[in-house]
Amino acid sequence: MVIRVFKNFFSKVFSNLFRNRRSIKLGFYGPPNAGKTSLANRICKDFTGEEIGSVSKIPHETRNVQFKEKVEIEYKGKKMIFKMIDTPGIATRIDYEDFLKYKMKKKDAKKRAKEATQGVIESIKWLDDMDIVVVVLDATENPYNQVNITIIGNLVARKIPVLIVANKIDLKKADVKRIEAAFPEYEVVGISAKYGKNLEEFYESIFRLSKKI
Repeated sequence: MVIRVFKNFFSKVFSNLFRNRRSIKLGFYGPPNAGKTSLANRICKDFTGEEIGSVSKIPHETRNVQFKEKVEIEYKGKKMIFKMIDTPGIATRIDYEDFLKYKMKKKDAKKRAKEATQGVIESIKWLDDMDIVVVVLDATENPYNQVNITIIGNLVARKIPVLIVANKIDLKKADVKRIEAAFPEYEVVGISAKYGKNLEEFYESIFRLSKKI
């Protein structure tokens, strides 16, 4: 009886140690050019000194899932380890002609469109591996669209904890309340990934969600 009690005690201790040390898989999802990579870059830069990927004004700059292991984030004296996963932008339609307006050659535009399409498929597949998902939306754009509904629908189906980020609040057209009205069942945090504005609230929300998994 005593031996069994000690076994149970040490089993709980070691399981807690393992749980506290494991990386929480944090995925960044959203439409193209909403600022997913910009936000992931800022977090990784602040806590590791390195960025996770490149950004561009041309849509679908990120066309492959990219990640950074063991990013230890410290907030208000607490530390948590995350595996940061930056995904290609989700889109319901990708046409090579959309890239021609950025003065890309036709051959390059077709290649980018093909890679971007594969990236969308890859992003959806990776959802099954996520612990928490940050949905990054452009606060200057209308959130009521098929892409955002598709992303949220996939997350609801998988019962993954979600935080919605309304990015680009540094711009005059930004409207965080419009995003809050579109998705009232989720917490929405307005930030500027470009200037690092309001990241304290972002970290607080992420730490709070982490306790639920």
